[in-house]
Amino acid sequence: MLIPLATVDPGPGRYADDLRGGTLTGVVDLLPYPILRVPATKDASARAALLSGQSKVGAQGGVNVDAKFIKLGGVFVRRGDLEMLLIGGGGGKPATAPLPKFEPAMTEDLGRWRLTGEICDGKCYGGSMKPGRGLAHKACANLCITVGLPPVLVMEQPVEGMTVVVLAAENGGPLPDTMLDLTAIPIQLEGRLERRDDLLIFNVDESSIRKL
Repeated sequence: MLIPLATVDPGPGRYADDLRGGTLTGVVDLLPYPILRVPATKDASARAALLSGQSKVGAQGGVNVDAKFIKLGGVFVRRGDLEMLLIGGGGGKPATAPLPKFEPAMTEDLGRWRLTGEICDGKCYGGSMKPGRGLAHKACANLCITVGLPPVLVMEQPVEGMTVVVLAAENGGPLPDTMLDLTAIPIQLEGRLERRDDLLIFNVDESSIRKL
């Protein structure tokens, strides 16, 4: 399926002040990048919270906790469909109130797709840096992705209701460095799309990529 570029405006990236100082408790998926799987409540569905450090560093070191259930605090950035928790310097802690009945939902395979968009780093695009996309941001995006921040594909038309998908290698691991030359420009790429709660992850077939 081909998703063309258009002119949908996702709005400005920003720090979500209403969530400043908040905490989340759940189970961490380490691949392709750290994601906190948070159980549903009576007021909200289960969610998959994309994670980052608060400086130019990934969340990998902050979730290295010897416990199944961990508690993370920090601030959020938000832009359109993208929301990311920038975890505090103290990192995660074992949950004081474990979630004994919680098991994250199985990943849903949505099949093979062809998408068009622009590769950005999720933290800057979400609001940590302006403009957060485009050629002016290319060097910064590449540095952020290299140090472990989650890369995202920003699309102008929605896929499964979302205009941002997290990017991963075809084998489900982190995006290979060979794709850094493709940040900040319009591209078309194919791969396998999957859903984890409210987060979409696109496992890229590198051989399919072409510049637009």
